[in-house]
Amino acid sequence: MDAAMEREIQHAWASLLGQVNAIADDITLTLIERDPYWSEQGPARQADLRASTRAHIRGGVRVMAGRADPEHRTTDVWRETGRLRARQGVPMDRVLNAYTLGTRTLWEALLRQGWGDKLDEHLLVLAGQQLWAALDVQNAVLVDAYRRESNRLERQNLQRQQSFLDGLVEGRGTDPEFAREARQELGIGADEAVVCVVAPFSDPLDEPLRAPQDRLERVGLRSHWHVRGGNFFGLVPRGALSVGQLVEALEPCVAGRVGLAPCTDGLAGFATAYQLASRTAESLPRGSQRLVPLSDRLPEVLLAGSPEVLPVLIAETIGPLLHQPPQLSETLLDTLATLLVKDGSPTHAAEALYCHRNTVIYRMKQIEALTGRSLQRPQDKLELSLGLLATGRSLDG
Repeated sequence: MDAAMEREIQHAWASLLGQVNAIADDITLTLIERDPYWSEQGPARQADLRASTRAHIRGGVRVMAGRADPEHRTTDVWRETGRLRARQGVPMDRVLNAYTLGTRTLWEALLRQGWGDKLDEHLLVLAGQQLWAALDVQNAVLVDAYRRESNRLERQNLQRQQSFLDGLVEGRGTDPEFAREARQELGIGADEAVVCVVAPFSDPLDEPLRAPQDRLERVGLRSHWHVRGGNFFGLVPRGALSVGQLVEALEPCVAGRVGLAPCTDGLAGFATAYQLASRTAESLPRGSQRLVPLSDRLPEVLLAGSPEVLPVLIAETIGPLLHQPPQLSETLLDTLATLLVKDGSPTHAAEALYCHRNTVIYRMKQIEALTGRSLQRPQDKLELSLGLLATGRSLDG
């Protein structure tokens, strides 16, 4: 484009300088009338839209008219608008729609002015090409700024949420002001029931619970997750789900040992729930891939909380069975575990062990003689059960 043509195009754009506010207000009014997003905004946000649109149209026309302030860069305006709209939470497509509408309205205003001034059609075409090329640059700058700011805000929000999760694990949920702020930040109702889910990392590179947040969103639950002290843990509002339904929802994510414990006292009890969920997960055999609630592992969790008691408990209950020859010891321990699961019934135990009922009765008498305990007495059965659990044996049946 030669210098003379460029001056003519600049002159054409300069002819709109007296109309920039009217053009901008027309754009603003059209957005508010036709775009549900902008029509639903309050007066303050709509006033901000009007002021921003005026600044953009005025700056854009001055640049194309060759009258821009040397210290004023329009890209800075676009970049700041992208950052501002991201902070305001305006959807990106609504921002780009406003820019497109603004460009079209400005182009139509130039056409009207051009026909009135009887400008050359070729000149108008070149001016239009200049305008739409500027839109492409505008969009690229704005989208980049918007995404950068969105990512920054997301990281900031995540860090803030994780800071609250750390505080809750440390017991700060007992502070009413901290609990109030945590509920507000994490989007948890004052009376909403929550649970803690903990999955220990058996290996730094493993993933004991895979994408639980996505899975829970499918059932309408917004959860929050963090890593602390070798554990991957989450705060999960239960919503309308029972603990059993929550376990069922999370089961497809399980790839390691996972424990779940309710917060019986809201956020004030989250630190306790975290400890109990951790012990629940740790009570599962290493290498297992299960999610269990605290209610299913109460004896194991109780034992894990008193490790100094374990040697005494084992010695006083099943110690005599452990001191038998290896093959006999294993047979008697298996029989005892089966009898306990079958509520002391030799008949049902024989079916599970694939042996004769009389064989089970004989072994049961050996067990009772060696341990000095009766499988018909509830207290003795409880102590024998705890003894077996203390050695890591399962009583799941």
